[in-house]
Amino acid sequence: MDGVVKRDKLYEGKAKIVYSTDDPDLLIIHFKDAATAFNGKKKGSIPGKGAMNAEISAIFFGVLQRSGIPTHFEALLGADEMLAKRVGIVPVEVVVRNVVAGSLAKRLGLPEGTALGRPVLEFYYKNDELGDPMINEYHIYAVGLATEREMSEITRLAMKCDEVLREFLEPRDIELVDFKLEFGRYGDSIILADEVTPDTCRFWDRNTREKMDKDRFRRDLGGVEEAYREVLRRVRS
Repeated sequence: MDGVVKRDKLYEGKAKIVYSTDDPDLLIIHFKDAATAFNGKKKGSIPGKGAMNAEISAIFFGVLQRSGIPTHFEALLGADEMLAKRVGIVPVEVVVRNVVAGSLAKRLGLPEGTALGRPVLEFYYKNDELGDPMINEYHIYAVGLATEREMSEITRLAMKCDEVLREFLEPRDIELVDFKLEFGRYGDSIILADEVTPDTCRFWDRNTREKMDKDRFRRDLGGVEEAYREVLRRVRS
């Protein structure tokens, strides 16, 4: 976007760097090629991942915004940067699950790929030092991570995101197995923040059940860059 000037680096995480701008209401988010798994214990790099994730996330944010879901997304800036509203992140990560995979398979003793009768919503305390432990509403309210009103809105928006994204992905032959969302406080509102990418979602090919996300990196399956590129190709259509 013309006229926005990148200023200081505010934060660097595993997958993104956040910069201030000359507008106090806007940030620039740089998407990195770096890849991590298992809370940073496994590290690597996926060529072109930053640019692919920036565009994939922009497409998804656009789809969600057109469906009435407020997000922090403003515009793409170049290949691997995004202009976004400055929000106060709610330290509660939300995971929506439609199919048994990953940690849910271990916890419930069910085979990976088992369809769930209805979406499952899980909450995790956003704290790298503690390994982002799973929590429930009692924990959230007891330690003041969010209010009941905020969690009601977060729940509503998360379930709406699931509905909208599944509808968008179905004709593109992508199954939305599960995904992580983060929300932020923007004035008096709760809006969707962070990213929606193969780093934060499990995508499977609807026909072959082939994994098309970061599990290919986590599990040393190979073809990571190709999987991300295929997701981008399909969501562009």
